[in-house]
Amino acid sequence: MTTTPGALLGPAEIRELAGRLGVRPTKTLGQNFVHDGGTVRKIVRAAGVEPGDRVVEVGPGLGSLTLGLLEAGASVVAVEIDPVLAGQIDATVRKHAPDADFEVVTADALEVTELPGAAPTSLVANLPYNVAVPVLLTFLQRFDSLQTVLVMVQAEVADRLAAAPGNKVYGVPSAKAAWYGRARRSLNVSRHVFWPEPNVDSALVAIERHDPPATTATREQVFTVVDAAFAQRRKTLRAALSGLFGSGAAAEEALRAADVDPGLRGERLTIADFARIAERLGATPGTVDA
Repeated sequence: MTTTPGALLGPAEIRELAGRLGVRPTKTLGQNFVHDGGTVRKIVRAAGVEPGDRVVEVGPGLGSLTLGLLEAGASVVAVEIDPVLAGQIDATVRKHAPDADFEVVTADALEVTELPGAAPTSLVANLPYNVAVPVLLTFLQRFDSLQTVLVMVQAEVADRLAAAPGNKVYGVPSAKAAWYGRARRSLNVSRHVFWPEPNVDSALVAIERHDPPATTATREQVFTVVDAAFAQRRKTLRAALSGLFGSGAAAEEALRAADVDPGLRGERLTIADFARIAERLGATPGTVDA
């Protein structure tokens, strides 16, 4: 189902809705509402949403992006933590797109373990700045039906998520995102299309899902190694992983067995490298399974 052109929320309606509901956007919840219809449609196009696609949206707020997704013909399930906003968005959708296939779940996105209806194949969202990375990684972990992702985050977070090994901003988010798929930075989004206007610019990150590296290690073990490697970025892997393996010597032995130079730092390793190191957890004397 598609709505008529021009059915998106504009600045005046967003402010009217917020005022009527007594909603004051808070930094605690990372609330910044997109009020520019052109930007919404660019996001939807960048996400490649097609009629009939099942999309999950996290943090729909007042519904700007939601209406854009529905306009493109998507079936949408939205997860909103704020009960006031969750109660309003259903009414907003029924007003602008009365025949749309839409459901809202009132919950903390970090605690959601199942969603109603058909399994979503896409995640498209303007993620709250303060929980963007945890929400993204949690949804990729819990919903393996997700094949594509397009999320709006702070520009610097977008850089970190899409960074490749060797890049100065490559780190934990980069490596963990790479476990699930190939991340790339997409469009820049000006701070001027939000209300209230944030102090930073935003960008879109697209992720195409792929199988994780072939490994006998679990995801938890691999992520434990990633966390340890970046806990103190300036340390070599031998030093950074010494606590995990019991000693510097044991860490070096595990690294060499994984065909990784102990003198490197974590920022040089691919997720496949981390997986090979994780395979040595429990196989090295003095260590236990993570």
